[in-house]
Amino acid sequence: MVEILFHYADRTLKKCPDQGKIQVMEQHFQDMVPVIVDYCLLLQRTDLLFSQMYDKLSENSVAKGVFLECLEPYILSDKLMGMTAQVMKDLLLHYQDKNLMEDMEACIVHMDITSLDIQQVVLLCWENHLYDAMIYVYNSGMNDFISPMEKLFKVIAPPLNAGKSLTDEKVVMGNKLLVYISCCLAGRAYPLGDIPEDLVPLVKNQVFEFLIRLHSAEASADEEVYPYVRTLLHFDTREFLNVLALTFEDFKNDKQAVEYQQRIVDILLKVMVENSDFTPSQVGCLFTFLARQLAKPNNTLFVNRTLFDQVLEFLCSPDDDSRHSERQQVLLELLQAGGIVQFEENRLIPMAEKAEFYQICEFMYEREHLYDKIIDCYLRDPVRKEEVFNYIHNILSIPGYSAEEKQSVWQKAMKHIEELLLLSPNKAADLIATHFNDQIEAIIKNLQDQFLLFQFLRSLLDPREGINQDMLQISPCVTEQFIELLCHYSPDQVLETLQVLEFYRLEETIQITQKHLLHEASSYLLEKKGDVHGAFLVMLEQLQSKLLVLTHEIEESTELDLLKDIEDTLVKTIALCQRNSHSLNQQQREALWFPLLEAMMSPQKLSSSTVLCQYSEPLKSLTMQVLNNMAAFIALPSILQRILQDPVYGKGKLGEIQGLVLGMLDTFNYEQTLLETTTNLLNHDLHWSLCNLRASITRGLNPKQDYCCICLQQYKRRQEMADEIIVFSCGHLYHSLCLLSKECGIETKGQMRWTCYKCNSSNKGGKLSENFSELKKGNGASLAQSSSESLLDSQQIQAFDQLCRLYRGTSRLALLTELSRTRGGEKHGLLNVSQGDPALNSVFQNENFQLHLAPPPLTEE
Repeated sequence: MVEILFHYADRTLKKCPDQGKIQVMEQHFQDMVPVIVDYCLLLQRTDLLFSQMYDKLSENSVAKGVFLECLEPYILSDKLMGMTAQVMKDLLLHYQDKNLMEDMEACIVHMDITSLDIQQVVLLCWENHLYDAMIYVYNSGMNDFISPMEKLFKVIAPPLNAGKSLTDEKVVMGNKLLVYISCCLAGRAYPLGDIPEDLVPLVKNQVFEFLIRLHSAEASADEEVYPYVRTLLHFDTREFLNVLALTFEDFKNDKQAVEYQQRIVDILLKVMVENSDFTPSQVGCLFTFLARQLAKPNNTLFVNRTLFDQVLEFLCSPDDDSRHSERQQVLLELLQAGGIVQFEENRLIPMAEKAEFYQICEFMYEREHLYDKIIDCYLRDPVRKEEVFNYIHNILSIPGYSAEEKQSVWQKAMKHIEELLLLSPNKAADLIATHFNDQIEAIIKNLQDQFLLFQFLRSLLDPREGINQDMLQISPCVTEQFIELLCHYSPDQVLETLQVLEFYRLEETIQITQKHLLHEASSYLLEKKGDVHGAFLVMLEQLQSKLLVLTHEIEESTELDLLKDIEDTLVKTIALCQRNSHSLNQQQREALWFPLLEAMMSPQKLSSSTVLCQYSEPLKSLTMQVLNNMAAFIALPSILQRILQDPVYGKGKLGEIQGLVLGMLDTFNYEQTLLETTTNLLNHDLHWSLCNLRASITRGLNPKQDYCCICLQQYKRRQEMADEIIVFSCGHLYHSLCLLSKECGIETKGQMRWTCYKCNSSNKGGKLSENFSELKKGNGASLAQSSSESLLDSQQIQAFDQLCRLYRGTSRLALLTELSRTRGGEKHGLLNVSQGDPALNSVFQNENFQLHLAPPPLTEE
């Protein structure tokens, strides 16, 4: 195998392309060289690999580079731990030349570097920021666990002590330093593996002794004490304390471990408490860490209780308004971590209240089950005010609280109900509807602020606010009180609110709206009451008052607004008339529409007014709008007759109303054209249906076979003259005598009605289909038409009748008769009005008249 490998290596070098791109040569060696490395490792001949093979491949620089790079996967998988110093040196130089520094670092931490020049490798790693590799070289090459920390501290300490922010590179160094210290104190090698067991106690002691040094090795005159602990606390207080907490977990309860713990705690207190450089959050992290350590059952630490009192005063200092939320959060975490036992409760609560630490007060009150006092904490806390509603709801709803506790919270909420309403009327109304339903009227009575009362009632009673109205137990007078407040504070919302409100009396509410001169709301209520004419008169009066303004001089700026206001009122009045005309008789309809028409025409009669000249066209347009809408309910001749009987227009001067009459005639012509088109469509549809029906009836039948479906004999071979041939539309053929033998023929009114035997027997359970046949007579045989009768029970017959009534439309004959009568009446004159008004009894005047428009049915060819 060795000889084969040598031959393979020689062939690899000889077969290399002598010319061409460098990429071609690299690809050649990348295909060949890994095979040599793989087989040498399989044969466990690393001596051969790094001596003769390496020397042979080094003759070609490209082959040498490929050889070195293909070693990486074996190194990373720990299949190749050791190599000669020359190969290792060449490997590092190759990666450096190629600028593959991350790959080089990954390889270094997996290699045995004892044969290398340690100082040269350390310098190489430091210059290229390979901190993991540098630490590994110190640890593995020299068993030196302190020098890496010293080098990293020298970089990150100066800017931290000067209060400057670190660059991203130095932040990475600081994080690696913390992880390295954590690994050393836990007996783990960095960045991977484990420290040899015999070195673990020594490493822990060395690292602890290094961290708690009073001064650094090259300390300046102004260096503060314990520089390394101070630097780590400034860099990341929380993470450094987490490292110490994990270390304390691993410590055995031997004398030296206890001494180290106490010593590091004393140093932490001295550095942070006696120094003002640390923020409240950092100081809080320290005392939270201490509280957790002191709360452990096997605790051996001692911390002077006065220090906790100093921290409490520091965090609750009322003179310092900065970092308020941060100081409160720190103290809360300290209490939750077990620090509560270090404080006197009767001193803690007053200090927290003085510092406005309401979350601290809530924490203390909750321990003592004083839930009612927590409501005050929420109301006084500007950040969490609105959370008080959820808190009260939870206490009163969630099981687990005693009746006395719930009652105290209920009473406290009632005491602050006005404050809750000021905070959020909507949320307060929801809370009151849920838990204070029986106190609603008392709350309303005690509220002095009328606007606040209005907001509360709107949130409580308006269904659009989201409160379920079914769970409210209030009298109608409360709703009416809300309506009156609504009329006062938001009159423009009264109408739309009345449309959704419930539980109010109509008479009292009408008096309220009339009192506040809200005419549209009054009209709506009168209509709802059933007084349609009264509702109409209210709207008509409004319209007339607005039209009256046109008779006076007005500014041009208000001209458009006035016309728009008139049009808006007119549209609402027309809608009122349209909604109710269906349920009124002819006289009552005229009592609505004619006064409205008169109101719109009356300003146009004042032709002498110069002011009205500029409004004549808009008024004529609005009048035509009235005429077009009333024509659907009032006969056109009646409208014309009413106009011509007017005293103003009865003097023979029709020029003034020429526009109105022509407009009505245009409307009539349009409706006449529509009627003619509809008549033609109906006539065509009727003709088409009758033609298809006649074609279907007269169409011949095509039997499926030439033999009887009962006796199976061909119908031509039977010679009985009395026998007939019966053919059904389904295609089945029978002898009449055969059908009679099967009781499939019934004589009604002297005519036989036949039933198809096969179809009748196949439809089981009485579900029969009626098939029609045609009867044709000949010399020896005849063809008969018959139909089968379905045997339906009473329930099926009732359902069928209901279906027929549902889809039954107006009789086509009645439609054609009515259309003919109408067309005949037109020839005698347009204004032929009879006293009986037969047009009103027309089929087309019926409210239930509908045109069932559908495409013609498909028929078989």
